Amino acid sequence: MSRLSLTQLATLQAFVRTGTLAAAADHLGYTPGAVSQHVSALERTFGARLVERSGRHLVLTDAGRVLAEYADRMLAVEQEARHAIASAEGRVAGPLTVGTWGSTAAGLLAPVVGRMAATFPEVTVRSREVDLDEAAIAVRRGDVDVAFGLDYADAPIPRDDRITVTALHEESFGIAVAAGSGKPRSRRVGIETLAELDWILPAPGSQYGRALRSGFRRRGFEPRVVHEVTDTAASLQLAAAGLGATVMTDLMRRLNPTSELRRLEMANPLTRQIVLITPGRADVRQPIAAFTAVVTDVVDELLKTPGPRR
Repeated sequence: MSRLSLTQLATLQAFVRTGTLAAAADHLGYTPGAVSQHVSALERTFGARLVERSGRHLVLTDAGRVLAEYADRMLAVEQEARHAIASAEGRVAGPLTVGTWGSTAAGLLAPVVGRMAATFPEVTVRSREVDLDEAAIAVRRGDVDVAFGLDYADAPIPRDDRITVTALHEESFGIAVAAGSGKPRSRRVGIETLAELDWILPAPGSQYGRALRSGFRRRGFEPRVVHEVTDTAASLQLAAAGLGATVMTDLMRRLNPTSELRRLEMANPLTRQIVLITPGRADVRQPIAAFTAVVTDVVDELLKTPGPRR
């Protein structure tokens, strides 16, 4: 029996995540022929068929699915070993892939990467856009090393021992309406006023949409949603145009300073936590520990001073 190759396991892992051998080859920088050879070599090593044709597509066999699960674990251990050896030598070095989305990509990534380059020059930081609702899953699967996330009291990130969630900053939601609108007149608004407004909110199927609706319901009213929009910038633009009210945090406002908006305050505002999601065993991976420390410092500097409120 030939010896197992981690390179071949990485190819199998890429096939599972991308769906086709061609896409796996493109992701890894190999030729399609090389990827096919890797899979064939794995089949010879284990004496079992790992892929089979289903219609026009290749899919994993039962044996392939079993090996794919072990591949994830073995490749994760390899990464841990690499970082542990670097740590034993006193170095903070190696590649680090960060999962980002919307507001964090626009407002936090550049200063964090700049600080990392100045403080830990041997760490190469890359970023990959992830769906916000899938950020924790991306870390669990190893698609990214760390990811920014949002945690809500009414829609928390599911926890388990495969991830660690570090709180970075708590933000309060204000209510954004068009600056030229005379209604409501008072800056501090009650439940009765909020219930009378037309609302611009994300779809209820998203973590964000569930959190807002649940929070409003716990405060005693059901928002009358007239426009379902997930993108923050688009929601604020619609609110500025007078199409309804939406929610706004200081970070959202910083990223959309030109919108003509007025911020109203609830007596008991909704809140969210900006968090960093890391693997559960981040202690043996020095680049992740270094990144966490840098992110914490940068967020404190950027967000501890509230942005302008109008």
